[in-house]
Amino acid sequence: MMSYKQAKYDEPFIKDLQSRTSFETISEDYDDGIVPSAMLNKEPKVPVIAEYDVVRHFTRLSQMNYSVDTGFYPLGSCTMKFNPKYADKIASMPFFSEMHPLRPEWSVQGTLRVMFELQEYLKEISDMDEVSLQPLAGAQGELTGVLIIRKYFELRKELSTRREIVVPDSAHGTNPASAAMGGFNVVEIPSNDKGTVDLDALRYAVTDRTAAFMITNPNTLGIFDPNISEIAEIVHSKGALLYYDGANLNAILGITSPGLMGFDVVHFNLHKTFATPHGGGGPGAAPVAVNRKLADLLPGPIVRKGESGYYLDRSNNKLGNIASFYGSFGVLLRAWSYIKRNGSDGLKMNSYRAVLNANYLAKKISKDVRISHTGLKKHEVVASSEESGKRALDIAKFIIDAGMHAPTIYFPLIVKEALMIEPTETVTKRDLDAFADLIHEAVTSTQEELHKHPVNTASGRLDEVKATRDLVLKR
Repeated sequence: MMSYKQAKYDEPFIKDLQSRTSFETISEDYDDGIVPSAMLNKEPKVPVIAEYDVVRHFTRLSQMNYSVDTGFYPLGSCTMKFNPKYADKIASMPFFSEMHPLRPEWSVQGTLRVMFELQEYLKEISDMDEVSLQPLAGAQGELTGVLIIRKYFELRKELSTRREIVVPDSAHGTNPASAAMGGFNVVEIPSNDKGTVDLDALRYAVTDRTAAFMITNPNTLGIFDPNISEIAEIVHSKGALLYYDGANLNAILGITSPGLMGFDVVHFNLHKTFATPHGGGGPGAAPVAVNRKLADLLPGPIVRKGESGYYLDRSNNKLGNIASFYGSFGVLLRAWSYIKRNGSDGLKMNSYRAVLNANYLAKKISKDVRISHTGLKKHEVVASSEESGKRALDIAKFIIDAGMHAPTIYFPLIVKEALMIEPTETVTKRDLDAFADLIHEAVTSTQEELHKHPVNTASGRLDEVKATRDLVLKR
């Protein structure tokens, strides 16, 4: 096993820190009556702590944490890439980071140009006709797409009958959740023995009651559905729309696109495919793209280019706003930087490398765990540890104990003892070999030995059932 020992500090909450320095306020002579009493606020109840204590506090917390900066992060379906520092540097420039959203348009032409160019890049990448940058997270992008579908049928006077959205059993959990939040009934269909959409089941499920079919391609098993054109034909023949969950877009950049496959709506996870930070509830950004027939239903404002410069088009008001102002600009800026830096050839090569890494790893671990469904994988691979007699949870704990992040486990639900692994293009052969070695060590360990892990982490094995049922979120 790799040599590893997690840092452990008995670190208090920052509010409980007591600095050893006494603080004195700077004395200034001023007239108390200058500020109207209605504008005076009470002093906020924040701790007064020395800079050195604050820096040490957060540094210690970072040393106990794991991140894409410290190592391989193979969470399946999450696309946890290394976040390039040039993008962070650009996003930190004061004329971007300190921009106020209510400044007049003539004074923020550079910012609007970035947004306009990002819209155009995403149109080109997806082969769609219009893009809104407003949604603030992947799930919100999904919900926006569902609400666009809802508004489309509402305007066509069909919403009273089109009450269903169909999803495959390998769908991300957010798909049925977004459909339900949009007011639709969810219809789930099974996958076939190849791990792709069962066309007969789809034909049976898609009816005059169907509003849309939601799918990602390649799917959660890392398989590109070869019948996607036929799927689009089945859905459209019943007057329904086809929705593309952009979570797995990293496998197809420059190779194919949702538009070429026949999709009507797509959301992008900029914090996945385009290498901007995500996790822990934020930040995120999920622009939504649509084809021409849905273009006037996108939430605004949308940046346009006119004769006198860039401006915000607020004429799209049929759906209304999804978020305040113009989107998660810091994330949008990082995505723009990433696309600008890589170019079309670089983005395509990134997808090739992501696919290569996934298939190399699948081959390496296939002697120890069963690879779910045969054939070429795309961005990720799903394996099952069931035949080895070892639980996916125990293997994950073993990997964590060696100082590497564990893969996603027990998802998708259609694979027993699932290990869902997405290397991305930003890991090396050395990373992949080390991960495969850990899988081998875990599978060949005795059950008794395996169940002891983790021992090198700040906390040992936790009672996860109790942690779920007896939440203590503060003390």
